[in-house]
Amino acid sequence: MWHRSCSRSVLLLLLFVVMAVWLLFGANAQNQITHPDEVTALRAIKASLIDPWRNLSKWAQGDPCTSNWTGIVCYNKPMDDGYLHVQELNLLRMNLSGSLSSELGRLSYLKILDFMWNNINGSIPKEIGNIISLKLLLLNGNQLTGPLPEELGYLPNLDRIQIDQNKISGPIPKSFANLNKTKHFHMNNNSISGQIPSELSRLPSLVHFLLDNNNLSGRLPPQLSQLPNLLILYVSYFTHL
Repeated sequence: MWHRSCSRSVLLLLLFVVMAVWLLFGANAQNQITHPDEVTALRAIKASLIDPWRNLSKWAQGDPCTSNWTGIVCYNKPMDDGYLHVQELNLLRMNLSGSLSSELGRLSYLKILDFMWNNINGSIPKEIGNIISLKLLLLNGNQLTGPLPEELGYLPNLDRIQIDQNKISGPIPKSFANLNKTKHFHMNNNSISGQIPSELSRLPSLVHFLLDNNNLSGRLPPQLSQLPNLLILYVSYFTHL
């Protein structure tokens, strides 16, 4: 009789432990959601785009990180704030048009921003310069116009900027000299004008610097020969050499 009572107590204790563990971890896992600011930002990003193929139809319902929104990759566990966050926005070759929303700057943990090979017009939002975690900025093959925002030069972790095959105009911002981790500048086939800033010779990581088929003027800064890791430099269509 005593053994039966003891066994029942042990069983109840184990059941209590299992329930406690489930409440602590299982229930929390089910309640994981994307940070509300990022959900709002993503909805604004969708609203600024024209999506004739309805690739973004899943964005109308559910949670970005837990409902498999097209093109969204999230970190696999919540951050210290208790929320899931968007790590990648991959929307290449989706026949998207419209414009890039300034709300992109609210994706605070983003590492990859990819809108390659669409038909997006308008300017590059300066708010992208707020995403200090950003490593890849891939906007090539669109119809983007206007100048390069000065704010892009303050992205401390940027590895690659690809804006080639657009209609970008205006000068290269001198702030780009701050991009110490950037290895690839692909800015060819645009309407970028003015001189190449000699300050860019301070870039320690630069490997590819593609500027051909633009409207550049002036002389090629001799200081660029001091770039320690530069392997490829393409520049053409200079005027007033």
